[in-house]
Amino acid sequence: MFDTTSLFVVSPEIFLMVMACVIALVDLGVRSRLRTLSYGLTLGTLAVVAYLSAEFAINGQTAYAFGHMVVSDPMGNWLKCFASLAMMVTLVYGRPYAADRDMLRGGEMFTLAMFALLGMFVMISGSNFLMIYLGLELMTLCSYALVALRRDNATSTEAAMKYFVLGAMASGFLLYGISMLYGATGSLDINEVFRVIGSGRVRHQVLVFGLVFIVAGLAFKLGAAPFHMWIPDVYQGAPTSITLMIGSAPELAAFGIAIRLLVEGMIPLALDWQQMLMLLAVASLLVGNLAAIAQSNLKRMLAYSTIAQMGFVVLGLTAGVVNGNTGNAQFAYSASMFYIITYVLTTLGAFGIVLLLAREGFESEEIADLAGLNQRSPLYAGIMAICMFSLAGIPPLVGFYAKLAVLQALVASGEPLYIGLAIFAVLASLIGAFYYLRVVKVMYFDSPITATTVSAPADVRTVLSINGALVLILGLVPGGLMTLCADAIVKTLAT
Repeated sequence: MFDTTSLFVVSPEIFLMVMACVIALVDLGVRSRLRTLSYGLTLGTLAVVAYLSAEFAINGQTAYAFGHMVVSDPMGNWLKCFASLAMMVTLVYGRPYAADRDMLRGGEMFTLAMFALLGMFVMISGSNFLMIYLGLELMTLCSYALVALRRDNATSTEAAMKYFVLGAMASGFLLYGISMLYGATGSLDINEVFRVIGSGRVRHQVLVFGLVFIVAGLAFKLGAAPFHMWIPDVYQGAPTSITLMIGSAPELAAFGIAIRLLVEGMIPLALDWQQMLMLLAVASLLVGNLAAIAQSNLKRMLAYSTIAQMGFVVLGLTAGVVNGNTGNAQFAYSASMFYIITYVLTTLGAFGIVLLLAREGFESEEIADLAGLNQRSPLYAGIMAICMFSLAGIPPLVGFYAKLAVLQALVASGEPLYIGLAIFAVLASLIGAFYYLRVVKVMYFDSPITATTVSAPADVRTVLSINGALVLILGLVPGGLMTLCADAIVKTLAT
């Protein structure tokens, strides 16, 4: 049984689902190459959903629905708001690219993107293991189809197959871990699992065994080493517009379920899962930064960059509980939330430039394809440079403050182990700076391959300019977003 309150709590999800179905039907009558009507309706829907999620987040209330299976809280609502905005930006950047490659022929891209976003919403809002898994499967099944959307391209089909096989394995890990926890605690409700684990009535060995599989599944979704093997191949093989789609908003959803499962459900086991996350973070920083140096393919380099960046996100999650004390939790988890949001913002800008250049008749996937971009278009070279400097963690851009927030959370613990991890992260970032600065060097100091100027539709040019400006502005005044993240984490964990 449920009442109108439950329907109100999930109103963004209901609106998104209804509009996805409506747009799928409307698109049957659309004939334009760029699918202008479907595109406009999709952006309008995502804007409304982002607004509704922001309204709920600003309200600051935590509400449960459908027998505690769904939760609406500030952290979840902000993540849903930012995921909607990220999907909007992705579609703006990706539409011309997709139209040039006959990927908009049936309009599936918009519908699948909206259903993938719906899956992310369900993941983020899940207060029950089954709801989280349901959202995860909805998102990943849509993602597999999106990667294979360019039907006549063997590389895309191969990437989709790899993604499907490895994604199914990761889902199996997560489901097996959840089944172990259910067997140990007798409940699928996250709050009930927390209470049972906290009571100490459950065998610790059984819980840790299930926890290992859950952490492995989460690491795959975040793209943390050594569960990163799908990222380079899928990023390189998928159409660039889809690469951006699976590399931006889903990261926010993965962070959301990490908080739900590990923090809200299993914080009494923090000593165990934090040790696992430390190993994942160190491996990600090493593998991501060292492998990226050897890449000449820009999409593959950005894939390894993602792995390294996720190392920082995971590091923030390791410092929440120190010697059984949760005093550092709000700083550590809010630092990770700030990092993942700013990373998505920056990666949107970087892939936006790649998409823009790819529409000139070639894929623009090699770093060498950016040669002399500053001479052809100082604006777009400047935006790409800002994104690269931000990912490298150079002040005063937002990437620097994101890294600083995570490092401060580690150092604030006062433990030698965490301080050592912070030092290691700084050294790894120094290695990473090399391949980011190499891209800037190619754009500004190498001779251009072609003399043609870079042109972009008005919507792409406007959004790209705003994207680049936000990376700079949020670096100059990061306080507002940091406060938003801290406030959301505090209110969410207080319930």
